[in-house]
Amino acid sequence: MLTNIDPYLFFDGNCADAMRFYQSVLGGKLDLMPNSAAPPGQAPPGNDDRIMHAYLLIAENKALMASDTMAGDPYAGMKNVFVSLAYDDTAEAKGIFDKLADGGSVMMPFEKQFWTEGFGMLHDRFGTPWMVSGKPVKHPS
Repeated sequence: MLTNIDPYLFFDGNCADAMRFYQSVLGGKLDLMPNSAAPPGQAPPGNDDRIMHAYLLIAENKALMASDTMAGDPYAGMKNVFVSLAYDDTAEAKGIFDKLADGGSVMMPFEKQFWTEGFGMLHDRFGTPWMVSGKPVKHPS
């Protein structure tokens, strides 16, 4: 039985900065494991400062995980997937949206939609695509 599903992001050498930013926006406890913490020979030379694994525990059983690609490997960026955040409090959702959008690019402004009191889409300063939702709108059955 599936107990959880969590996004795992890949970065091109700026994973630690991105995950610290996400911790400042979303809260939680962050653990960073650089390649230098691995036993000798586990990571190719020149990758010691890159992140092997990052784990941001945001809430009980809610995590965002990430790592860096290896230096020199092609990096295509994040495509065709979004990290989706949903909040019961629309004002809180708007605040999170604004923080994630700082230094990034807004694809769809945070506004009321027919299904929610607020929704927006953006790419943050690290290239991660986000969808942020506020309180759902009740529809008559």
